[in-house]
Amino acid sequence: MMTKSGPDEFAVRLKETGSAVEAMLERLLADAPLAGEIARPPRLVAAMRHGALAGGKRLRPFLTIETAKALGLGGEGPLRAGAAIELVHCYSLVHDDLPAMDDDDLRRGRPTVHKAFDEATAILAGDALLTLAFDAMGEAATHPDGAIRAALCVGLARAAGLGGMAGGQMLDLEAESAAAPLDSDAILRLQAMKTGALLHFSVDAGAIIAAAPPPARVALSRYGHALGAAFQIADDILDAEGDEATLGKRAGKDAGRNKATFVAALGLDGAKAARDRLVAEAEAALNETGLGDKVEILRAAARFVATRAS
Repeated sequence: MMTKSGPDEFAVRLKETGSAVEAMLERLLADAPLAGEIARPPRLVAAMRHGALAGGKRLRPFLTIETAKALGLGGEGPLRAGAAIELVHCYSLVHDDLPAMDDDDLRRGRPTVHKAFDEATAILAGDALLTLAFDAMGEAATHPDGAIRAALCVGLARAAGLGGMAGGQMLDLEAESAAAPLDSDAILRLQAMKTGALLHFSVDAGAIIAAAPPPARVALSRYGHALGAAFQIADDILDAEGDEATLGKRAGKDAGRNKATFVAALGLDGAKAARDRLVAEAEAALNETGLGDKVEILRAAARFVATRAS
């Protein structure tokens, strides 16, 4: 029998949420132009759909939706907010795979967008996914209160931009050619920006849209920070230990490109210990939310981060 926080229940909820997010992304990436748009070029729509509808765990929107649900808010608003965050994540993957960045040919078991289409189309597809994210987040259907929508858009911009994901990617590129390897503090900052910022905001977005009381908001923020850091360390471990068939992308690329990772800095055992400490921190933060067993699914999400195989 499944328990509320058990892995079976988590897997079911993650799959159900993934299906709902996929349907929302299908709606957002329809062929018909929206009011104010002139036309949607079919090739560009196809490239965007290739980059955004290729499956994946949909963990970021899951965190937004489940955080809002723990605070008593369901419905289309959190789903739209989560889908907007997922569009930003998908744009980042399209651009990360480009020859000028990580130069990957495979993503989620399929050719990357620049391989399936061409490099210029992939750049435009990433640009369009990013701007569509703010379109979706800023619509009244996401939340009737304009101040809430503005807070969501500002939070997303800061998680994705100069001081977040894009800035972290710059630090990552610089680290590849650095004269000396980055120390663990520098790697933590890099990863907090490149990967952790958007994961953290995924939790924060659920708290914003559901108007979390201040103590819960602070505790959920701590949870999101720890979860984001644990996720990236787990990703580094998977790259070191995984295989292409399981991961759906090229394995072992971090070591081959002199990437700044915790595996490189601490060794495999040290990275696993750091990951487990951060998962414990995430779980401890949930105890301070005052939400009781309403956050059990978020606790299961933290455990999933440590045990996932792809």
